[in-house]
This record gives sequence, structure tokens and C-alpha cells, in this order.
Amino acid sequence: MSTLTERTEVASGYRAGRTLPLRVELIRQLKRRRTLVMFGILAVLPFVLVAAFAIGGEPDGGGNRITLMDTATASGANFAAVNLFVSAGFLLVIPVALFCGDTVASEAGWSSLRYLLAAPVPRARLLWSKLVVGLGLSLAAMILLPVVALAVGTAAYGWGPLQIPTGGSIDTGTAAQRLVVIVAFIFVSQLVTAGLAFWLSTKTDAALGAVGGAVGLTIVGNVLDAVTALGDWRHFLPAHWQFAWADAVQPTPEWSGMIQGTAISITYALVLFALAFRGFARKDIVS
Repeated sequence: MSTLTERTEVASGYRAGRTLPLRVELIRQLKRRRTLVMFGILAVLPFVLVAAFAIGGEPDGGGNRITLMDTATASGANFAAVNLFVSAGFLLVIPVALFCGDTVASEAGWSSLRYLLAAPVPRARLLWSKLVVGLGLSLAAMILLPVVALAVGTAAYGWGPLQIPTGGSIDTGTAAQRLVVIVAFIFVSQLVTAGLAFWLSTKTDAALGAVGGAVGLTIVGNVLDAVTALGDWRHFLPAHWQFAWADAVQPTPEWSGMIQGTAISITYALVLFALAFRGFARKDIVS
């Protein structure tokens, strides 16, 4: 009885794990105009705020509340913290939605997605490379803003401790560590937006739809969090914890809010990423 030798369709030397390396995908994304424009906007923001304070005088938080904005010109560290404060609610949502929502949908819009898969690049590998690069660029954007703000604020207002609005201060070394923690928390809190954008990016050929949809749903979350009638149900909204990092700008930081916010954000993000991978694995790619 004769046996047939099994033929393989895989070319010699082919390794699925080596297709679409992260370095190649990163270079492709860094060369895109939208990446350069987004980084440029974030780098310019601290200069705009310095000019605004120079024209309008000392910052005023408004009303009877004492906020971080009141201490914006106290030191470079305060100025960096204020830049994060004014950007975390909306501006930093944009690069996350852009880098994670545009990545797959743009390939489909250019009709290059099917050619990437025919290379052949496994679908899971393609999504993994694009997700890692998208998240990496999002994190880089969040790091860029406070770093530029710290440099600009130090040049404009001097180097010194982080002044707390309610009184007291945090020494520069500790303040730098707190800023790192704050950036890390903001990044984690934005993973929900990243998950929404990435999932929508695998569902549509219109990059603008994926980006806009993620931003829109994030805004809806913020609106729902403002509805006090929801009571404790708001604790399940990622938006409810987005400013929990303010508890780190205290002489004795309070971590409970940040821990709860991190758990909520990671849970939502993992579900959304899983939906993206599952849906894309079964999708009929025609573009």
C-alpha cells in the first residue's frame, strides 16, 4: 500500500511570526502626515498656554473652587500638570482614536489590506502589529505633551517644587515620579477609546468613521457620567475615573480611585480588543 507524501503550500523559510515586523509598521505610521500633524499640535499646546497666560495675566480657576489651574505658573512642574489637566478630557482622546482607529480601516480604504494578507501576513499577526504600534504612538503622544510642557514651563516660570492648590508642595523629585504615574494612568484610562477605535477600524473601510465613532462614543460616556441620576451606575463608566489621577497631586496620594479606574478600563479594553480579533478573523476581506 503506497503512501502519498503530504505537500506543503508554505514557502521555504516562511515564518508567520516574522511577517510585518513592528519596526516596518512603525516606520510606515511615522511617515504619515496625520502622525506628524498630531505630534505637532501636542508640542505646540504648551507654547499656546504660555502665550495665553502672558496675555491674559495670572490664571484663575474661576468660581469658588481652587483647582490645579490656579497654580499653573508656580513652576515648570505645575505647568506640566496643568497641560495634562486641560488635555486629558478631550485632546488626548484624539491621538488615541486616530492612531488606533485609522490603522486597519485606512488599509481597507486604500485597497491594500487584501494584498497585505496575501503576502501572506496572518490576520492575527497583522492586527497585533498594528495594535502595538497604534498604542505605542498613543503613549508617545501622551509623553510628548508633559515633557514639552515641563521644558517650556521651566523656561517661563522656573524650576521648583509642585505647588498644591490647597496648600503645601511636593519636592521636584517626587513630583517627577507623580507625573510619570499620572501619564501612565491617563494612558490606561484611554485604552477604552483605543479598544473602541480599533474594533470599529476592523468593521469599516472608512477610517474617519472609526476615528469619529470612537471619539463620539467617548463623549457619550462623559455625558452619561454627568447624569447624577444614574447614581452608583456611573462607577462602571470609564469616564467616571478619568480624573482620578488628581488624587496623586497631594502630599499623601490616594490610590483607590486610580486602581478602580484602571480595573474598569482594562476590562473594557480587553473585551473590545477580543471582539476586534474575533471579528476580523471571520471577516471577508474584499478591499
